Amino acid sequence: MAGGAGTRFWPASRRSRPKQLLTLITDESLLSATVRRVSPALVAAQNVLIVTGEHLADATRDNVDSLGARVLVEPMPRNTAPCIALAAVHVAAQDPTAVMAVLPADHFIADEDGFRRVYADAVRVAETGRIVTLGIQPNRPETGYGYIQRGDALDDGVFSVKAFVEKPDQETAIEYLTAGTYSWNSGMFFMRADVLLEAVKRHLPKLYAGMDAYGAALGTAQEHDKLVAAFTDAESISVDFGIMEKEAGNIAVIPSDFGWSDVGSWRSLLDFRGEEEHSYTRGDVTLTDCSDAVVMSTGPHVAVIGMDNVAVVATKDAVLVAPLDRSQDVGALVKKLRDKGRGELV
Repeated sequence: MAGGAGTRFWPASRRSRPKQLLTLITDESLLSATVRRVSPALVAAQNVLIVTGEHLADATRDNVDSLGARVLVEPMPRNTAPCIALAAVHVAAQDPTAVMAVLPADHFIADEDGFRRVYADAVRVAETGRIVTLGIQPNRPETGYGYIQRGDALDDGVFSVKAFVEKPDQETAIEYLTAGTYSWNSGMFFMRADVLLEAVKRHLPKLYAGMDAYGAALGTAQEHDKLVAAFTDAESISVDFGIMEKEAGNIAVIPSDFGWSDVGSWRSLLDFRGEEEHSYTRGDVTLTDCSDAVVMSTGPHVAVIGMDNVAVVATKDAVLVAPLDRSQDVGALVKKLRDKGRGELV
């Protein structure tokens, strides 16, 4: 899934170059890293489908050109349920019982071998007809993530899902951490294409009708028109709300610990500073007497003196300076710029 806007990483992230296309942590984009983790080791290149929006199609193709993945283009944004249904139609056209791994394009995973082992376990369980999700072992009382409460053991390291839980307050997050039966919701899912489409049929019948007509038109002159019609009629809804919470009885969770991060804000980059580093830096920057700072530049040289807990991010046409504990507010700033008619900056 590679259609996100990534507004919380402004000014580096823009409408035409959102977070998944940026090189925030390593010298490869988050999208390229996501594809490389699974292909060719686990999935043939031609079986990797990247779903993105029309305005990102060319940039996405350029970003993964050497990896051989296929790019599917949504005609309009409709959240993750239609995105996944679109991919499922293409998978089902080849093999209805093939297992789909649904992966966000903008996450970071440190232990890639560990991830691949869990991936193989998830595919094995999904082949039986269950939907499988990966729950991340929490190491702090995080209020920015949804949680999964696990139930009874189904197999070695595999559990039923008792409940999907929305983002908690601090006190509740501490309770979840202490309980030891809650995992962070990673947003990664594994299921057969036919299982996913049947769930869409049960819970999102309008989306199913549109996608069914689109699937029947694949390879014909009507293909694009049917896709546009399906997305036009579809409700804009996440797969979590639209399907997963209603299918909890058929969902298994595998608690996992492979160095996962959703790279959700500028603050999250502090997790990737070197062992001896007090701050995270990238680009042409100089720091003096700073700690817990994120300083990046793809434009002019940036020098920062005596500042802590701050993000300073410069591009060729914009500079952000903000306390890191306000980094979740950057998305609202982007909306403010758009409302002020500064579309050239977003």
